[in-house]
Amino acid sequence: MTNAAEIADRYIALWNETDAGLRRELITQTWTETARYIDPMMQGEGHDGIDTMIAGVQQQFPGHRFSLVGQPDGHADRIRFSWKLAADGAPAVAQGTDFAIVAADGRLEGVTGFLDQVAA
Repeated sequence: MTNAAEIADRYIALWNETDAGLRRELITQTWTETARYIDPMMQGEGHDGIDTMIAGVQQQFPGHRFSLVGQPDGHADRIRFSWKLAADGAPAVAQGTDFAIVAADGRLEGVTGFLDQVAA
């Protein structure tokens, strides 16, 4: 399996990419064609569904960026990592932990997200 930290870094980078064309390239490089994302607030399937979902989050939280919290870890074909979403210099509006299944080619097959903390 590819290094858990490398996968998590690519994942966070695509959530932060606001250029639609570049984001789509990152999605293709990071997710399989049949990948699925699900968390308590949203879900997306395939490259189109995941792209639409990420664009929606960017629209809802303009000027905010995702960043990793702590060190990603993994074993076999699974990884987990924690993240936060915040505007520059501001407290996080959300923090969570994601669990991912990694395909043999190093791309994500599925991610299940959990929200650990959400600002009021």
